[in-house]
Amino acid sequence: MKILISKRGGYCYGVQRALKIAHRAAQDSPGPVHTLGPIIHNPGVVKSLAAAGVSPVESLEEAGSGGTIILRTHGVTPQVAADAGKLGLVIVDATCPYVKIAQEKASSLREQGFLPVILGEHEHPEVVALIANAGKDTIVVDKAEEIDPEWVRGKKVGVVVQTTQASVNLSALVSRLSPVCRELLVHNTMCNATQKCQEEALRLAREADAVVVIGGRNSANTTRLAKLCREVQPRTHHIEDVQELDPEWFGAAATIAITAGASTPPEQMEAVSVWLAGMDASRSH
Repeated sequence: MKILISKRGGYCYGVQRALKIAHRAAQDSPGPVHTLGPIIHNPGVVKSLAAAGVSPVESLEEAGSGGTIILRTHGVTPQVAADAGKLGLVIVDATCPYVKIAQEKASSLREQGFLPVILGEHEHPEVVALIANAGKDTIVVDKAEEIDPEWVRGKKVGVVVQTTQASVNLSALVSRLSPVCRELLVHNTMCNATQKCQEEALRLAREADAVVVIGGRNSANTTRLAKLCREVQPRTHHIEDVQELDPEWFGAAATIAITAGASTPPEQMEAVSVWLAGMDASRSH
């Protein structure tokens, strides 16, 4: 069996940065240390952080006062940050720098008189924060087909993109908007690392008889990665942990590709590779 491992899969810069910030806060910050929601969408990593003294809470009130609250990679609304300060919490900002740029672009659209359109998942925390920056009249679509051209006909429209979106989705949205808008400004705020990871995953999927995508099921970028791979290779399996693997998935597969979402530690990819090699060895005897 040939095992292809993505070189661009796994932890991205924003996640690595956020985890360093969280571990530093656990050591240096006064009082209890919490993240507002999971710092990244990977259950195993969140559990490991909790053991190190950084546990997630669902609300600022749950964090209490006198402690430290870490703003996760996806960012928060300006109101949430203000409320944290009012509660006397020490704020540690671990928002991904690329998400920060998207927030700034969303805010600038409103100031320049554009009707903001956000390409992203409606309830995702990153998108919720983008809406808060763009204003109440913002249109949010997960795919181009969701927008009625009559909503934007003859208007100045500005587009901002959830950082983990797929480039094909942005292309489709621009194609739908450009014939009807009076003016169209597009801020391609997709993360460059996400794009490169998706491109490499698709290349590997075309070469493989089966694909394993590792990452949290609540992770937008991992779910999208699995969806893209599945369109190329139907035998694509999205797992959170190596224990989920099933030998029956791989049959007589000669080549298997491994990739992972941006919140997946490298040791999880290595564990899948070791498991597949062990399965291959037992199958050959």
